[in-house]
Amino acid sequence: MASLIVSVSSLLFAQRQRTSAPAASDVGNYVPASDAIAVVNVKRMLNETMPMILGSDPAKLAQANAEVDKFKTKTGIDPRSFDRVVFGLRYTYPTPNTTKVESVAIAHGTINANGLASAVRLAANGKSREEKYRGANIIIVSINDQMKVLGLFDVHVSDLAICALDENSLALGTLGNVKAAIDAGKRGRAPADLIALATRDGNAVAGFGANLSGQLLGKLDVGNDTLAKDVSSIKQAYGSVGSTQSDVTMMLVARTDSADAAKNLGDTVEGLRQLGSMFLGRMAQPRKALAESALNNLKVTARGNELEVRTQVAAANLAALMK
Repeated sequence: MASLIVSVSSLLFAQRQRTSAPAASDVGNYVPASDAIAVVNVKRMLNETMPMILGSDPAKLAQANAEVDKFKTKTGIDPRSFDRVVFGLRYTYPTPNTTKVESVAIAHGTINANGLASAVRLAANGKSREEKYRGANIIIVSINDQMKVLGLFDVHVSDLAICALDENSLALGTLGNVKAAIDAGKRGRAPADLIALATRDGNAVAGFGANLSGQLLGKLDVGNDTLAKDVSSIKQAYGSVGSTQSDVTMMLVARTDSADAAKNLGDTVEGLRQLGSMFLGRMAQPRKALAESALNNLKVTARGNELEVRTQVAAANLAALMK
């Protein structure tokens, strides 16, 4: 449980400024059929949250900004021009023992569709090709490099397909997934309930909603029959992240198939918290401080068929983990 909290807390951050949740009809534009939806307010992430988290370490903040600039250099697209990015994720099972996540990003913001192709071609420096699909122009850029999404999350990018969907929307991903976004059109094809879950917290910089199928959960090796039974009862998960002036807070909700299942899952999480506390002494700093704070502030509440888990950690501890 400690490692789970550390991982999720390291991925999603939010700022305290009040905002209204985006309209679900707008969020779902061009998002293809998906098993999970994640929504990131990019303006607040780059202009408020990242400086808040890394403000005590100017070198790390400069490095994060340099990674944002690297994305622009490689693709010709400036992430700072995005207002919001919606990620549509779909689970696939290429082999009986393998789960793969297919994803596409739909970026909304100030996009010069006419100048996009020229900017991408110039940045690609001859390492791009173009393909027409249903009247849309898709540019495939050969990047083959390790990059940080929004200056924070490490991913390896091979070929990146880019397509202006309208004057304010852009699709990024593999060629097949960008084509799926074009097929989805402005009405989108993502489940409305997942979009509602992902945008449930109007104060969050990032939120998500996901369906958890039996096929997906069955491939998780949790190493314990009791835990496996509790996990198998989860049908959906959603959450968001917020902050005070000094702390980052996280909320994660597991929606199970019954109230009894939610209570049993809560008992298991409480047991894992106690077990995690026993291993804190073996952890090295700064991960130890982050895990200790997360565990000490952990609150587990069962409400009907849902189990809610909340915690918070100091922003300074979170910044110490970033490289």
